[in-house]
Amino acid sequence: MLFKGSHLIRYSYSLPVFLEPHVLRLRPRNDTSQQVREFSMRVEPPPAGTHDFLDAEGNLATSVWFEGKIETMTVSSTFEVQTLCANPFGFLVTENAFCQLPSRYTGSDANALAPFLGTAEPESEIKAFVQHLVEKAAGNSLDFLVLLNTAIYENFTVEIRDDGPPLPPVLTMERKQGSCRDFAVLFIAACRSVGLAARFVSGYQEGDPDMVQRHLHAWAEVYIPGAGWRGYDPTHGLAVADRHIVLAASYHSSGAAPTSGTFRGTGSTALMDYAIDLRSFPE
Repeated sequence: MLFKGSHLIRYSYSLPVFLEPHVLRLRPRNDTSQQVREFSMRVEPPPAGTHDFLDAEGNLATSVWFEGKIETMTVSSTFEVQTLCANPFGFLVTENAFCQLPSRYTGSDANALAPFLGTAEPESEIKAFVQHLVEKAAGNSLDFLVLLNTAIYENFTVEIRDDGPPLPPVLTMERKQGSCRDFAVLFIAACRSVGLAARFVSGYQEGDPDMVQRHLHAWAEVYIPGAGWRGYDPTHGLAVADRHIVLAASYHSSGAAPTSGTFRGTGSTALMDYAIDLRSFPE
């Protein structure tokens, strides 16, 4: 699938501010599941300096810094991406320890995946939700992932919440509704509670081509020995294939944000608005 799109983010400040260095993660990931054909990004006002780098989790990022006071900052990107994963189940699990819950990772994977496993004891509501799915899957890890994805999709109501961090998983459980980032965080918490390494992903999803307003999307990835990081989208009940575009992934949602940074300005407040355009072209 070929995608062409653009993403504009504008920050407006009630009073002129000094911007601290910002990190931008708007360049789509380039790997075996998607290839970036074209990408460009523009920042206004022009920054005093920029630096492209690979962050600690392997995401493509750009650092920008500014001089003087500003009243607005605008970041705009255009991209052309070809997605390549037509079959999300075309893999073979290579570690028996992964297959039965609670899953275990062995060798170097165990050390590398430690940040994505978590150590916190889940709340009783999460434990009960997960235990029901584990029993339904007869302890099979891959079946559990499908059932978890489906359970969130079928039993929770989607809401649009443009800003703010994801809600705690237990609150999403209580409300039985949430944004895509809330569902991703709930999915991740459920996975980690049974030994599955999971991380938060931000990006774009094909959606309805007639949609007037598009939104940044979020989902989860789980590390499967022999398959690598595989995406699961509980908002749509889908295993991620060639209709999603990844921007960034992190053990925590904040590490996958498209923009991050702070400002200095007494009494000033910030307002963010955005516009996303995405078009798909089957090949």
